[in-house]
Amino acid sequence: PLSGCLPMVIQIPVFFALYKVLVLAIDMRHEPFILWIKDLSAPDPAHILNLFGLLPFEVPAGFLAIGPLAVLLGITMWLTIRLNPSAMDPVQKQMFAIMPWMLMFVMAPFAAGLLLY
Repeated sequence: PLSGCLPMVIQIPVFFALYKVLVLAIDMRHEPFILWIKDLSAPDPAHILNLFGLLPFEVPAGFLAIGPLAVLLGITMWLTIRLNPSAMDPVQKQMFAIMPWMLMFVMAPFAAGLLLY
């Protein structure tokens, strides 16, 4: 039974360490990465409400503060779940259908480097 959770158990400390490094590392702050991402330790500056950075509008952190990295996270999680075999009960199937889109909203205000990971 643990074999299904073992990859997550290995990944959780890496995920937590990456989060702490991105939040607390001083030498990574305000260092450009690629394209519109100027700071990996800050949330994604491009959002749906400012047309992904095209409008000079600072979006307050909230429910609709979803940037292209969060959308990419939701799409890649959905594709990963679709690649898994579909032999599961209906409740689990419904949870796997909702989880990528729910996590897209939950992870949107986190650091851009964490969303890239």
